[in-house]
Amino acid sequence: MTFWEALAVFAAGIGAGTINTIVGSGTLITFPVLLAVGLPPITANVSNALGLVPGSLTGAIGYRRELRGQRRRVIRLGSTALAGGLAGAILLLTLPSDAFDAIVPVLIGLALVLVVLQPRLARAIKARREREGTEVPTDGGPLLLVGLFLASMYGGYFGAAQGVLYLSLMGLLLHDDLQRINGVKNVLGMLVNGIAAVFFLFAADFNWAAVGLIAAGATLGGIFGARIGRKLPPAALRGVIVAVGIVAIVQLVLR
Repeated sequence: MTFWEALAVFAAGIGAGTINTIVGSGTLITFPVLLAVGLPPITANVSNALGLVPGSLTGAIGYRRELRGQRRRVIRLGSTALAGGLAGAILLLTLPSDAFDAIVPVLIGLALVLVVLQPRLARAIKARREREGTEVPTDGGPLLLVGLFLASMYGGYFGAAQGVLYLSLMGLLLHDDLQRINGVKNVLGMLVNGIAAVFFLFAADFNWAAVGLIAAGATLGGIFGARIGRKLPPAALRGVIVAVGIVAIVQLVLR
């Protein structure tokens, strides 16, 4: 790797760490850069997964105020995310990439629709529960667990726009502030990247120079992303989510 290639990977790490903390989809920045500097797709994917872990950690730390009072929720949802992330990492080394390529843009598109309609849908669901006298599940119920498991499986497999899927699911099924949900999203992303990386350590080959450069950049990006993301009002945050999701769909369709 030349100096300029190394600089490009480091800069991609900063960008990925920043956007992952605010929304997700940082892989769409780092993965193409790793391919461009000559890494094989599988090596690029596993090196990217490990390199982004420190950025997820600094992003989660940056959202520590929003995470207060959510320990039980994080433990419950985090356990599901770990299981899904490990399953996705195993699938990466056993299935052809075509198995996910066709459905992922559709999933992201549906997630964006949910993000846009979330306030209206949440009000409709709340009104219906009030009419029927049923209680709202504090942690989203079984539907959220199943959705997060599948989203985490995809995250362990590739991870582009994983955060968009998390935000759409939790935004619809958890009656809470979007910034608090974003803090949980950062923890879930860290857990999924972490468990996938641990599995890859025993089952795949890394490019350690790429891992180090992405990790250094993503660590800084996580700090920047937390400072920016926490200041965004809900409407602006939804706008960023939709914009990033559209870019993700375009890149995945053209890839």
